[in-house]
Amino acid sequence: MVKPLIDRREFISTTAVAGAGLLLTSCNSEPGQKPVAQRASSLNTLNIALIGYGEEGKVLLESILNIESVRVVALCDIWDYHRDEGVRYLKKVGNDVRAYENYEDLLAKEKDLQAVVVATPDFWHAPITNTCLKAGLHVYCEKMMSNTIEGARSMVHTMRETGKLLQIGHQRRSNPRYLFAMNRLLRDAKFCGRLTAMQAQWNRAVKEDFGWPKKYELSGAMLAKYGYKDMHQFRNWRWFKGLGGGPLSDLGAHQIDIFNWWLGMLPKSVVASGGLDYYQNHDWYDNAMVIYEFPLADGVARALYQVQTTTSAGGGYFEMFMGDEGTIKMSEDPSLCAIYREARATAVSWDDLIEKGYIRAKDVPAVDATKVDVRETAQLAQYEIPVFFNKPPHQPHLENFFNAIRGTAKLNCPADEAFGSEYIIHKANEAIAAQTRLVITPEEVKV
Repeated sequence: MVKPLIDRREFISTTAVAGAGLLLTSCNSEPGQKPVAQRASSLNTLNIALIGYGEEGKVLLESILNIESVRVVALCDIWDYHRDEGVRYLKKVGNDVRAYENYEDLLAKEKDLQAVVVATPDFWHAPITNTCLKAGLHVYCEKMMSNTIEGARSMVHTMRETGKLLQIGHQRRSNPRYLFAMNRLLRDAKFCGRLTAMQAQWNRAVKEDFGWPKKYELSGAMLAKYGYKDMHQFRNWRWFKGLGGGPLSDLGAHQIDIFNWWLGMLPKSVVASGGLDYYQNHDWYDNAMVIYEFPLADGVARALYQVQTTTSAGGGYFEMFMGDEGTIKMSEDPSLCAIYREARATAVSWDDLIEKGYIRAKDVPAVDATKVDVRETAQLAQYEIPVFFNKPPHQPHLENFFNAIRGTAKLNCPADEAFGSEYIIHKANEAIAAQTRLVITPEEVKV
């Protein structure tokens, strides 16, 4: 049995209609526990700034432009090549915007902002976010919170001191399919029975490092001013220590967060292995395998996380929650999602779950029993999650942030909740470096 996160995450309402565009809201905090924006009319237009217009900034902007009553009035990026590209694109879609190289100049000159979205390299997250919060602005900051534990902790402290909202970009926490599966299947229906293991992975094929047009190369003085050694490091910062956190930060952060969120607790230990075995011009390792131990009420359950950047292994990124009665497989890619029922499962009426709209039966080809190895487990009954939505994956999380500013929602991933996931990701990197098992205690994660 999975114990809810101190009974705080109540699922407000669900509509299980296949193919429908659906957005579900989860109120996940108790009165007085999280900073809440002052109530305002939901019709008010929010003026926001986007700080960082690289790969992630572009993705976030596409979602922001889909959201009514939100206006991007300022854009900041240190590279004029990206900055000018962003200005041209926004003008093309009918959005005039003022552009800045430096976020401090932006804050000094923009006097009618309500919020900023931060999509810079990780090592700039803490200083920019803390400054914006202290300037009276609400902040949506991409994960990782920071490339250091100390930086992430400072962001939580500043959020609390200022009373402003700080949403961290673990966008699956606002994904209606994830919310539905967690609340209705894992917790209400106990679909998995007793959880015994979890698994997640994100594998990517080999890809060349980012290059740049030579005529737009930043000067050495400009690069040094903003913390970079050269243009290669600037363009590929995710691979360099002191700037990012490697594959566990870049890819693993999303999925390791799901372990904590769905289980409602932190692991008690971590052991990991990884290496810089393929690429020759990076700092961070190119692969990692991590095992966390979670002390569930029924006994320890282990969670395996794997990230590879040297093979796609056929593609796919997913998280699986496996129990003695069933398995829930989740992904932002709906084609990879699946629900499996063990043949021995008798604890609940599956017909009743179908009737409630919790699951939908899926056609499974019959198997010729004469051609199946007798040592194989009996064929699983298979179901699917009957909730779909037709928005980009980041959009519901951004909508939740903007609704929280208006006072009509609570944040789905405030910084103090995100910190636990950030902490254990950093600990996994430490376990790889130390080549040993590390114990994680609740006291050390307090913030």
